Amino acid sequence: LALAEYGGGLVQPGGSLRLSCVASGYMDSRYSMAWFRQAPGKELEGVAAIDSDGSTTYNKEMPDRFTISRGDAENTMVLQMNSLQPEDTAMYYCAADVAGMIRSRVTGWATPSLSKGYWGQGTQVTVSS
Repeated sequence: LALAEYGGGLVQPGGSLRLSCVASGYMDSRYSMAWFRQAPGKELEGVAAIDSDGSTTYNKEMPDRFTISRGDAENTMVLQMNSLQPEDTAMYYCAADVAGMIRSRVTGWATPSLSKGYWGQGTQVTVSS
């Protein structure tokens, strides 16, 4: 399974970005997909997860300006980010793993790690004027 993120870039405060993740290869039916981010000098943290049936889980620390959804194509996922702020600057990663495990990492019950599950290379989001 390979994951690839798209859509990062430089945006001014108050702007929006739409990140996409495309999974290629075999996706286990037990897997969910999720977004994580890592700001400079900070730990990796969960943003949101989405199950194969479309159910979503959000990290309660994340702003409600972020919305996760399934893409139009199979095994794709989108993160819509609105009213972006400088504190949203981070590398954003797409991940996939067994649903329960990835939800626990998104919510912070388990520590996320780039060595657990499947990860993309990340896409940089920079919010700056």
